[in-house]
Amino acid sequence: MLSESEIIRLFTRSDPPNVVLGVGDDAALIRPETGMELAISTDMLVSGQHFSAGADPFKLGHKALAVNLSDMAAMGANPRWATLALALPETVVRTNKKWLEAFANGFFELARSHQVALIGGDITRGPLTICVQIIGEIAKGKALRRSGAKRGDDIWISGQLGDAALAILHEQQHIKLEPSELAKCLTALNLPVARVELGQRLIGLVHSAIDISDGLLADLGHILECSKVAAIIEMKEINCSAVLEKYLPQSQAINCLLAGGDDYELCFTAPKAKRGKIKALSQETGISLTRIGRIDTGEGLVVLDTTGNAITLETTGYDHFRAT
Repeated sequence: MLSESEIIRLFTRSDPPNVVLGVGDDAALIRPETGMELAISTDMLVSGQHFSAGADPFKLGHKALAVNLSDMAAMGANPRWATLALALPETVVRTNKKWLEAFANGFFELARSHQVALIGGDITRGPLTICVQIIGEIAKGKALRRSGAKRGDDIWISGQLGDAALAILHEQQHIKLEPSELAKCLTALNLPVARVELGQRLIGLVHSAIDISDGLLADLGHILECSKVAAIIEMKEINCSAVLEKYLPQSQAINCLLAGGDDYELCFTAPKAKRGKIKALSQETGISLTRIGRIDTGEGLVVLDTTGNAITLETTGYDHFRAT
């Protein structure tokens, strides 16, 4: 059976510059760059709620960090440091060192690609739970926020939406995907790509931004609430994969596109005058950036179908306390 100190050693790596003191003391010490503000976010993944008990540990390590990197992307911040808290079942600690090694490898492979240092955390016994806190830097006054959307702004999204939610529907046996379709959708679900560089490139171009974690309608709704504005979006303009498009006549697939969650793409608003620069940015980065609607005065969010009629969904996004 692994001891606590042996588990900690699996997650102890060398510290890069700007880490004064990393793993191994009561607290970490970091040294932010001059003129920078700190952006801090926390996400928790719980077995049976966010992932199945048999989830691939390498992919789980990747996703645990990726969902936090996505929050940094939404703020335009440069991710620098992270802490990791784990509740581990006794079965993992007693018999499954390979599970922990694979999880650590998935976490650190992504951390290295973004030069993120793990600087501390906690370990305890309990139902499998993963909690990551991430800390990033951004120049003072430059952070992207939810509260800046203005009347007349275009609404944009990055990438494609809906595949991750479609994979969950398949796993719940609500829909049947072909093997090749399932493989693509599972990649979107288990190995999300955080748009960190894109978020930084959007500084100076956009008025507001958010990452799409709980579903487009729910997360765009946060922008509307914080900015005290309304919006109209057109479903036909929302970029989705050929896999999802095949199933779109079904109401469940429409729900995946608009309210499914687990996309980890960016939704942002920008003035019309920035359309050319945003399209150029899309070409430079190779990331699809799609204009899907506009910001208006008033309250509420209207979704128009291909015939121009408003769509009503039973839910607008993922809710931890309503999910079944």
